Amino acid sequence: MPLQLFNTLTRSVQPFAPLDPASPTMYVCGPTVYNYVHIGNARGPVVFGVLAQLLRRRYGGLRYARNITDVDDKINAAAAEQGVPISAITDKFAAAYRADMAALGVVPPDIEPEATAHIPQIIAMIERLIAGGHAYAADGHVLFSVGSFARYGQLSRRDPDELLAGARVDVAPYKRDAGDFVLWKPSSDELPGWDSPWGRGRPGWHIECSAMAAAHLGTTIDIHAGGVDLQFPHHENEVAQSECAHGGATFARFWLHNGMLNFGGAKMSKSLGNIERVHDLLQQHPPEALRYALLSAHYRQPLDWSDALIEQSVRTLDRLYGTLRDLGGIDAAAVIPQAVEDALDEDLNTPQALAELARIAAEARKALAQVAPPGGLDRGNAEARAARLRQAKSALLGAGLALGLLQQSPREWFHGSRTVALADGQSLHAELETAPDKRIERLIEERNQAKQARDFARADAIRTQLASEGILLEDTPQGVRWKRG
Repeated sequence: MPLQLFNTLTRSVQPFAPLDPASPTMYVCGPTVYNYVHIGNARGPVVFGVLAQLLRRRYGGLRYARNITDVDDKINAAAAEQGVPISAITDKFAAAYRADMAALGVVPPDIEPEATAHIPQIIAMIERLIAGGHAYAADGHVLFSVGSFARYGQLSRRDPDELLAGARVDVAPYKRDAGDFVLWKPSSDELPGWDSPWGRGRPGWHIECSAMAAAHLGTTIDIHAGGVDLQFPHHENEVAQSECAHGGATFARFWLHNGMLNFGGAKMSKSLGNIERVHDLLQQHPPEALRYALLSAHYRQPLDWSDALIEQSVRTLDRLYGTLRDLGGIDAAAVIPQAVEDALDEDLNTPQALAELARIAAEARKALAQVAPPGGLDRGNAEARAARLRQAKSALLGAGLALGLLQQSPREWFHGSRTVALADGQSLHAELETAPDKRIERLIEERNQAKQARDFARADAIRTQLASEGILLEDTPQGVRWKRG
C-alpha cells in the first residue's frame, strides 16, 4: 500500500509521493541550543526519524535537514549571564543535543544547518521580500507585512482578523500592522550582530528556517515537520515569507505535526517548569526504553509521560530481549515484516507496529515452548520447527529495525553496556553489569543447584524471595529467564 500521511495543511490523510521519486526532501525544526532539551523535544526527532528511514527504504534516497538555531534572545541572555560568547553556549548544548538524540537511537539528519552559517542567505531572502512589497524597514528593523499575503492563516486555520489572540507579538510603534513580524532586528554593541543593508543586526526566528530550507532542499520541499506548538506562529510565518520570496511557489507540500507530551496533568514546557530533561532521564533509565515510550502513542496524539510509562516500556523490552535471548542459537537476518510496513504506511501508526512486534514475539515463544514427543521430533518436523524459529527471529529483528528497537544483543540489554550523554556533549560508556543483576544471577544459579540436589524447599524459597523484589522467574526448555515484574 502507498504511504499515507496526515497533512495539516489539508486536514486530511493523503497518499504521499515525492516530487523527485529518487530523492524526497524533508525538513524538521530542530532545537534552539541554550539549554538541555526536555523529553517532549525528543518526540519529533524520534518519530520523524522512523519516517526518514521508511522513506529511504521506499525510495532509495532522502535529503533530510534538521536545523540548529544558534542565535536567539535566550542564547544571548545565557551568554551574558555567564560572561561568555554565544558560541560557548551554543557549542556546548548543540553537542549535548546530538549526544542525547544518538542515545535515543535517532539517526542523524543528512544536513544539520546552523542559522549563523546562513546570514547571507537570510539577508538575500529579506531583500527579495522588500523588493516584492512583502516587507519593509523601520527603525533598524525589517518586518514582514502580513496583509500582503492573502493566504496567511491557512495552515493554522486562523482568521487573519483574530490572529492576535494568543500570539506572542510585540505591538511596536514602527509596525504598520500589529500582526507584522520581525525578519531582522538591530543589535547593540554587546549583542551578536552582522552587517546588513539595514545596519548591524541579527535575524528574526522565523526567517532562519525559511532560508536554511531553501538553501539545502530547494524552493519547494516534500515534507516539513515539527511539534504542533510550532504550527502558529512559526510555521505559519515560514509559509508566508517563503512563498512570497519565491513568487508564490508552494513552500511545503505536506505538513506533519507531532502532539505534545503531558506531564503532571499539563503540557510539558520549560515555561511551566514541568519538564524532564533527556540528559537526566538517560542517566536514570535505559535509553531504548525512553525511545519505546515515545513511540507507544500515535505521533499526532498527546502522550502522558510518567515513571509508570517508562517502567512498562522496560518490562516490555525485557520480554522482547528475553525472546531474542532464547532464539540466540538460531542464525537469522532481519527482514521487516509486511504487517509492520503496512502499519507505518498508515500515517506512522507506531502503536500498531509495536503491537505487531509483540505478536511476533508471542509466536516465537510459542514455537520455543513446543514440547517434543518422547521419541523426539522426526527430521521433517524438526526442520519445520527450525524454519519457523528462523522466520520468527528474522521478523522480530526486522520489526525492531523498522522502529529503531532491538538493535543491541540481549546480553547488552540485560548485562552489557549502554551509552549515556554527559553535560559536555561527550559520552560515558557505563558498564551495567550491576551488582543487583549479578546478585539475581547468583541466586538463580543457587536455585538451579538446589533443584539438582532435590532441595526443592530452598529452590522455592529463592523464587519467593525474588518475586517479593519484583523479579519473576520463568523456567523454559532453554533455561531460566528472569524479568522485572
